[in-house]
Amino acid sequence: MKISNETKVGALTAVGITFMILGFNFLKGKTLFKTGNFIYAKYADTKGIMVSNPVFINGFQIGSVYDIENADRNLSSIVIAIKLKDNYNIPVNSVATIKDNPLGNASIQISLGDEKKYLKPGDTVLTASSAGLLGDVMNKLGPVTNQITETVQSLDHVLKNINSVFDPATKNNLQSVIANINKTTASLVVSSASLQAMMNQQTGTITASMNNVNSFTRNLSDNNDKITRMLGNVEKTTENLSKADIDGTVGQLKTAIETLNGLLAKASSTDGSLGKLLNDKALYDNLTNTVRSANILMDDLRVHPKRYVNISVFGKKDKSGPLMAPLPIDSTNLKK
Repeated sequence: MKISNETKVGALTAVGITFMILGFNFLKGKTLFKTGNFIYAKYADTKGIMVSNPVFINGFQIGSVYDIENADRNLSSIVIAIKLKDNYNIPVNSVATIKDNPLGNASIQISLGDEKKYLKPGDTVLTASSAGLLGDVMNKLGPVTNQITETVQSLDHVLKNINSVFDPATKNNLQSVIANINKTTASLVVSSASLQAMMNQQTGTITASMNNVNSFTRNLSDNNDKITRMLGNVEKTTENLSKADIDGTVGQLKTAIETLNGLLAKASSTDGSLGKLLNDKALYDNLTNTVRSANILMDDLRVHPKRYVNISVFGKKDKSGPLMAPLPIDSTNLKK
């Protein structure tokens, strides 16, 4: 049976169209027969997700979107079929979210859970809505906006309080305070000038004091040997004192004091000669009379020497009576 050229061209065209459709679906991630590991995710808003968009876990692509179909006629729920490259262990409490990218294609990001049970082929993974890039920015700007609003309200309240406080009397007080501050500033300028003068390197008081300190330390350095010798002498003196028999000396001093106390006790008593001499009134009176008689005798000897020694051949003997009492000092001087 002879086949015409037209039949051959038509058959080749059909085969080519078939292979083109199969290749296009293969490039999109779809095969003629639905084989492999599939899991499903339900969303209320797919946010522009398309077939063959990637699916990531921790930044690693584990598969791609295989098919998208509505779960009901109202389009309230859309089911996305995810084809996995391998049989991965995905915990059953993992969450899949759609991440839209303004500069590229959207993708699905699966956050792993902590359960020990894993999804099986054909199971449905948990989903959550993502606010997207703009939504994240708005969520972050929301608290800042609220804080700005509260700050503006607080600032308005503060300004009202300031307006209520700044009456004419308060303004006058503020002017007085500012004037006092100006005076204080002028005083600080004068004080700083005085301080600068004190700290002047040539004529300042602090410089002179430091020079005196330097001179003092220089003198100490120059007399270091003398100070060392002096300290050595002090050390030798303290060493000699430490070697001295201080306890024996103190003991001897105590013995001497006890002996002196004994002598004073004997002198105070009337038993010994010294005690009787010091305490016997009769002895004192006798000594006093003896001294008085001696004084009378000496005065009589001076006043009447002829009575005791007569060397004059022609003189008369002094027949006056003896003295009975010592002469006064003036009378004795007159007789001389």
